[in-house]
Amino acid sequence: MKPQKTNPYFQLLEIPPGYLNIMGYVDESEVNGPGCRAVIWVQGCLRECPGCFNPASWSFEINQLIAVDVLAQQILRNPRNRGVTFSGGEPFWQAPALADLARQVKAAGLNVMSFTGFTLEQLRSKQRPAGVEELLEQLDILIDGSYVQSLAVHSPDSLVSSSNQRVHLFNPAFHDRLTWASDQIEIHILKDGSRIFTGYRGQMNLAESEL
Repeated sequence: MKPQKTNPYFQLLEIPPGYLNIMGYVDESEVNGPGCRAVIWVQGCLRECPGCFNPASWSFEINQLIAVDVLAQQILRNPRNRGVTFSGGEPFWQAPALADLARQVKAAGLNVMSFTGFTLEQLRSKQRPAGVEELLEQLDILIDGSYVQSLAVHSPDSLVSSSNQRVHLFNPAFHDRLTWASDQIEIHILKDGSRIFTGYRGQMNLAESEL
């Protein structure tokens, strides 16, 4: 018998107001959305999809707390970041804090996109998580739908990881900038020598420096 999933709201309440619980962060990614951008992987997801690229993001337990204001400053400190991507985990479980972050970076001229396992219809339903409307209002691009392994897409021309997912363009200025590919990968080497592999179907994998 499969154990019953914990209601995420109890663990979400452990996140102080004005903070995010994240799995990871990188600057200057070019495979997680249009142009050069910061990427934030939030912590917590209930779906546990077979073939998930970030199973370490499933737990809602506190992993890395960071203040929204501090994260906004970190993003804006790097002049090469021209946008921000929210991934996960499930970004919309932390929608209020991400909406606040999106407002701050958009005020500085950056664009914002997000991945989500929800469909847009679910995000607009009465059963949606708190703060969803505020976050949707800030997004230029949304990619919705959970990853379905049997529908996986491996193509240099695909913006999505499985064919059930959809690209919602809320800002028409990006109509000609939907050019990243879901099967590309990049490696970020951190100051401590560890590496982050990202971009391949929204993946964030950590590797030790000796690899």
